[in-house]
Amino acid sequence: MNKLSLFQKGKVGNMHFGGRKNNYPDIFFFTYLLIIVVVFVFLALRFFELTVVKGQYYRTLSEQNRIRELLIEPRRGTLLDRLGFTLVKNLPADTSKNDPRLPSQRIYQSPEALAPFVGYEQIADQNNFNNDNCINKLTLGDKIGKKGIEQVFDCDLRGRPGKKLVEIDAKGKFLNTLSIIPPSDGTTLQLALDMDIQQKAYDLLQGKKGAIIALKPQTGEVLGFVSTPSFSPQAFFDANNNAINSYLKSDDKPLFNRATEGVYSPGSIFKLVLATGALEDKKIDENKEFEDTGILHAGPITFGNWYFLEYGRTDGMVNVVKGLQRSNDIFFYQVGNLLGPERIQHWANVLGFGKKTGIGFDEADGLLPSPFWKQETIHDQWYTGDTYNLSIGQGYLLVTPLQVAQATSVFANNGTLCKPKLLKIGANDNLTNPIFGETECKKLPISQKTLDLVRTGMKEACAPGGTGWPLFNFGVNKNGGNTPVSTTSAQFQPIPVACKTGTAQTPDETTLPDAWITVYAPADNPQIVLTILIEKGGQGSDVAGPIARDILKEYFGRSE
Repeated sequence: MNKLSLFQKGKVGNMHFGGRKNNYPDIFFFTYLLIIVVVFVFLALRFFELTVVKGQYYRTLSEQNRIRELLIEPRRGTLLDRLGFTLVKNLPADTSKNDPRLPSQRIYQSPEALAPFVGYEQIADQNNFNNDNCINKLTLGDKIGKKGIEQVFDCDLRGRPGKKLVEIDAKGKFLNTLSIIPPSDGTTLQLALDMDIQQKAYDLLQGKKGAIIALKPQTGEVLGFVSTPSFSPQAFFDANNNAINSYLKSDDKPLFNRATEGVYSPGSIFKLVLATGALEDKKIDENKEFEDTGILHAGPITFGNWYFLEYGRTDGMVNVVKGLQRSNDIFFYQVGNLLGPERIQHWANVLGFGKKTGIGFDEADGLLPSPFWKQETIHDQWYTGDTYNLSIGQGYLLVTPLQVAQATSVFANNGTLCKPKLLKIGANDNLTNPIFGETECKKLPISQKTLDLVRTGMKEACAPGGTGWPLFNFGVNKNGGNTPVSTTSAQFQPIPVACKTGTAQTPDETTLPDAWITVYAPADNPQIVLTILIEKGGQGSDVAGPIARDILKEYFGRSE
């Protein structure tokens, strides 16, 4: 018998190690099923949330992504001159385009001539947003008025923007215009400005540094307002950086408004203040005379009369009317000494010097010196020579051209100081601040007798024998226009003019003096006041006088 082996190889499949069945496939199945159920429950809940709970919210977002809102800029308010001619206007925004902002284009007629008066626009900065007090609030990208009319009446000129709603696809491509809400235009303003006078004045100042102011004396309305060199407000609106940089870097300072921000010695024009103060304070009367000696001494310093210094001649005995007619320095040295610096300062202040006129533009106060001012500022005492210099509008005294025009209006309108007005009186009844459309005048404490004497002296200054020789025998063609006619012609219409000339030395004695003239006409029934300053121009009568004559010819050569 064969013996059996101790170990025998067996088949794995026949081996069993226990009595329990293998359950792993069932566990995996139920795990997968659970995950699927959880996922479906989550999706169902999410679907419920999106469609029921937040359905309206997401529908709104979808509509917003489909519909785009475009801003339509309003047309900024139109500016008209006093006769109704358009000076500044806006072209409406092109609503056929689909840009995020549909701009309106502002157009300036004769921009350089108008710039000092109307100002300009620029993009609003953060400071403008922080201090915006207008009803129609600024939005990002808006322009705001800077300087001049554009700034003073910015709230009225703005208008309210409109909207254009357009449909777009997922890629932002325009599909359809849904609706247009039109903008509300800004307020149209009728200015006091006379564009014929403005343009003529600007043309006559070309190539010069200076300022011209024309006022309606009874109301203070500004008929003309020029400062040269000038600039183009169109360059600022169009963001022409090359032009803007040239303005900022120019030594001629075209952005500097010489009419209100420039301060100058007024020269002999200030003698109107001396005459008024001395008559009112009873230091002189119509009969008081001083002899023109040609030279007056103040210690070691001599003070001469212009007529003696230039021609070696004197005017003899001089009273207040002749003093104004001949602009006699010796007479006013004596008058100033009688009146004293404090009273000179007082009467200058009464007539509007040494303080802002309130026109609404950027203004300088000027300077009315006094012994106290000199001691506090320069730490030196006041001398008789200081009084003499002050009496003829020299020394430390500084005024603006607008102040001179305002003071001249007091004599033109018989004793009333009027705040300069930018808008035509009675023509603007829809302003945010209605005070701008009203006359603001106050009667000054000056007697009729004093006014009559000063007015007579001014009338004589622009008549033969006076200093305003370009305006002697002034008149215009009765048929209108600027065609000259002989003073003996039947077509010649004489117009008497009252004036005061001024020639003021500048701190730089190597240059020509500043040339001044201030006039009103007709002398007996004034319709216009005109003040002209030419920086370093020379004699007031020789340089400023002819300019005044040509502007008056423009004004009286046609009817308003």
